[in-house]
Amino acid sequence: MALLEIGAYSNVLEMEVSFNVLLPQATKKTVGTATRGVTEDIPVLYLLHGMGQNHSIWLRKSSIERYASHHEIAVVMPSTDLGFYTDTTYDMKYWQYISEELPKIVHEFFPQITYKREKTFAAGLSMGGYGAVKLGLLKPDNFAAVASLSGAVYFNDIENFLAVRDAAYWEGVLGPFDQFMTSKNNPSQMLKDFIASGKMSPRFFLACGTEDGLHPASQYMAHKMRQAEMPVTFEDGPGQHDWVFWDQWIQRVLVWMLEEKPGEN
Repeated sequence: MALLEIGAYSNVLEMEVSFNVLLPQATKKTVGTATRGVTEDIPVLYLLHGMGQNHSIWLRKSSIERYASHHEIAVVMPSTDLGFYTDTTYDMKYWQYISEELPKIVHEFFPQITYKREKTFAAGLSMGGYGAVKLGLLKPDNFAAVASLSGAVYFNDIENFLAVRDAAYWEGVLGPFDQFMTSKNNPSQMLKDFIASGKMSPRFFLACGTEDGLHPASQYMAHKMRQAEMPVTFEDGPGQHDWVFWDQWIQRVLVWMLEEKPGEN
């Protein structure tokens, strides 16, 4: 695998941005890492970070490079700072950047990466799990499958949010609390709008540790997706909101994305 850190200008954000890319590369006589190397129409995973993290975190805290090399998939790891993958009320259009501009930049710099929906995926942890589910629900024509690890995918109690950061932050990224339940940034509303659209659904994978406070959120979202007869897999196991869980389960996600047949578990 080749590892590249890209510095580029975002016209949407009107600022310099950075993102990391893992790219399959043919190698020989490299102990333990020799690969055939896909050089065209390369499958791609957009892998999103959580709160307080950035584009470097998956490389620093997990073995994503080794896992991606095994599956011969490109991995794009962007950053949206604390923007929660939204077009914020303070005029930072992180959602537009991630969902529209970033793929165009990636294809401009790396034309060997696939343009095909069936080979394009998204995943993330915590806040990034929210972002991945949002990509699946709002951009279903672009993604074959998306995965959320310990995702913030169900908003029900404002007090839970205020325990993490104050109201000014949340209203900055998600909008006024008095419009919370019907906000376009609320996963429940996204799901309702998606169901009403009649569009073809990507496959969804939701996983969370049983000792994680966000476990009920993943469980509930999977339940609502099943009720809508969407292709969703929900799995859990021992674990907390930490990198021990995420490093383990991103391996399961890659197998599911690339090898499992479509369908609902």
